[in-house]
Amino acid sequence: MYLYSLKFHSKNELMAIIIKKVSSPKELKTFIRFNYELYKNNPYSVPDLYDDMLNTFSPQKNAAFEFCEADYFLAYKDNKVVGRVAAIINRRANETWNKKEVRFGWIDFTDDLEVSSALLKQVEEWGKERGMEAMVGPLGFTDMDAEGMLIEGYDQLSTMSTIYNYPYYPKHLEQLGFEKEADWVEFKLTVPDKLPDKFVRISEIILQKYKLKIKKIKRSEIKKGNYGQKIFDLINEAYAPLYGYSQMTQGQIDQYIKMYLPLIDLRMVSLVEDEAGNLVAAGISMPSLSRALQKAKGKMLPFGWWHLLKALFFKKADVLDLLLVGVKPEYQSKGVNALLFYDLVPVYQQMGFKYGESNPELEENKKVQAQWSAFEAVQHKRRRAYKKTFQD
Repeated sequence: MYLYSLKFHSKNELMAIIIKKVSSPKELKTFIRFNYELYKNNPYSVPDLYDDMLNTFSPQKNAAFEFCEADYFLAYKDNKVVGRVAAIINRRANETWNKKEVRFGWIDFTDDLEVSSALLKQVEEWGKERGMEAMVGPLGFTDMDAEGMLIEGYDQLSTMSTIYNYPYYPKHLEQLGFEKEADWVEFKLTVPDKLPDKFVRISEIILQKYKLKIKKIKRSEIKKGNYGQKIFDLINEAYAPLYGYSQMTQGQIDQYIKMYLPLIDLRMVSLVEDEAGNLVAAGISMPSLSRALQKAKGKMLPFGWWHLLKALFFKKADVLDLLLVGVKPEYQSKGVNALLFYDLVPVYQQMGFKYGESNPELEENKKVQAQWSAFEAVQHKRRRAYKKTFQD
């Protein structure tokens, strides 16, 4: 247990902020549910599913523990939970980028600087004990987890794969000496009534010039053609140069194939192959689950499953989430991204979608941002990873 600070009430009652490591299933439940309680009346926050979080934080269920270690901490004040944080070391990322960094993730706190300071001080001490020289975050175990603290777009509905936080969060970090490490931007995309003629012509020229073909897969082909493996191998290759990325292990790939591919409507998946059948690009999207997750309140039971099922297969939202877009590096400057939306935009039109939500994109990644030329795109959110180097 870590005792951070002491002060006195006017009645001379001793107060303390106490940081306690999560060490029981009950405390882990408290850790997960704290976010739900802090944001339960917020119209923009989207809660995670409790069972998904249990799996994420479990070394037995999360394949990232092959190369990560982590502890989780709760902050108490007046015997009430007032904050939480995960301390994570991704050894694979540190080796890839030649760094000695501890990550802080799943950080939430009340608007009390002593609370946020105590939580982050605990992560610092935890990291120092393990030879780390700096701390960065919010980051998860890997890039497949939500990352980046929201610094713009507090009045925009969050998505199931991103973090929502109150405006006071970044103010606390800046007061505590944290500095910008990386920014991601997000876009709201209007689905056009018709693809621009120029966009169609360019797409057809690219198909012919590089002898490419658009592949729509059937459910029976995923396993037979090993498409799950091919997609995640492509993502590993395409994302390798991006900030903080660590290659997914086979265990992680197997986990994601099992978790996500059964839920995907294959109409909303576009693959591009070369003439030899090699995968060179992939785009995966799905109906937004944001409103359904809000209605579920983080629980599958008693009726959370119905809200999610309805959003996925019956009464879809008019917003879609662009989950993954990956292009083989040697094709990234050849306009191949356009082919994904040459295929997908007519699908979005037929399915009645009006808008799309991009995933966070590094602000300097202009190649990715250029792919939205088929849409009217408005940057409506920005999020940041912060860094603090430890002092001797």
